[in-house]
Amino acid sequence: MTLMFKFFLLFPLSLLFLNTNVYALSTEVLMDSFLSVVMIRGYNESGGMAYGSGVVVGENQVVTNCHVLRKTKQPWVSHGEESYSATSVKADHWHDLCLLTTFGMPHKAVPMGKSTDLKKGQQVIAIGHSNGVPVPLTSSGVVKSTYDLDQGKVILSTAQFRMGASGSGLFDSVGRLVGINTFKTSGRNSFYYALPVEWINSIKNKPTETKFPITGIALWEEEEDKKPLFLQVAVPTVKKDWKKLLDIANKWTKIEPNNSEAWFELGLANENIIDLNEAEKAYRQSIKLDNQNTDVLFRLGFIAKSKNDKKEIKLIQEEISKINPELLEDYFKLVGCLKTCE
Repeated sequence: MTLMFKFFLLFPLSLLFLNTNVYALSTEVLMDSFLSVVMIRGYNESGGMAYGSGVVVGENQVVTNCHVLRKTKQPWVSHGEESYSATSVKADHWHDLCLLTTFGMPHKAVPMGKSTDLKKGQQVIAIGHSNGVPVPLTSSGVVKSTYDLDQGKVILSTAQFRMGASGSGLFDSVGRLVGINTFKTSGRNSFYYALPVEWINSIKNKPTETKFPITGIALWEEEEDKKPLFLQVAVPTVKKDWKKLLDIANKWTKIEPNNSEAWFELGLANENIIDLNEAEKAYRQSIKLDNQNTDVLFRLGFIAKSKNDKKEIKLIQEEISKINPELLEDYFKLVGCLKTCE
């Protein structure tokens, strides 16, 4: 059984962007970001083309996913009609980030942001190649969650990508690089994950390699029980295996009792098992740890609706309004209010 079959719900992404709406962001704002995205290409053993995406992060330096470099002995970087040889690489195999060195590439580095500054609900834009198309495509979305790991935050967003965009860039609304699009879950309601830009700096201390293809397993390809806990919850959530989610979330809250997302997952599991009392306890602990967590507020609003607690529904409405008024319409739909929850 191959690794990718065993982990069929998490797989490398070189994804065609489905949603090209970028919320009317100006071309000028995103131009530097757009121009920083490149293709990584090379022939595989059968003579076919292996490809992915990358982002220019320094003079003759391109960051991409290491798994993009697993199928070719001679990768090169393409930008429009121009191509540049990849002369060496520095690899962080487990974090699945590789820093390629090229020769004679004139393109300037992208502006850098911070994954640690991202907030739930913040707009982000994915820009990358797909299926070998020469022009990068875009997809806008919002940050769903961020997860602390090794001095950065792995980003879960709704900015979609498909085959061909592994190693592409995830940008904030002013065009700064905040993450590298890497993998997703399968299914209609996919989760899209990007690795934090902060990890790029650590790659610079890795030894220089000149031999391709790259080998080594990435964190998202580990056996399920060896993955970070925030990834272990993905498969049971997609499969709606709420008992499994409950087991993982219980473990997560014990290991990381101050993690708001861990308590949210525990609440979600209990809610779907129809234990609303335990769900509410978990959600309240989650919102106590992060009072900006609008996902939790929505679920508490739903529970308040089940109790016909109009006062609580109104209080939650006010909290959501303070955080992000644009979410109120969805909240009203959830709790059954047409305009306001008076």
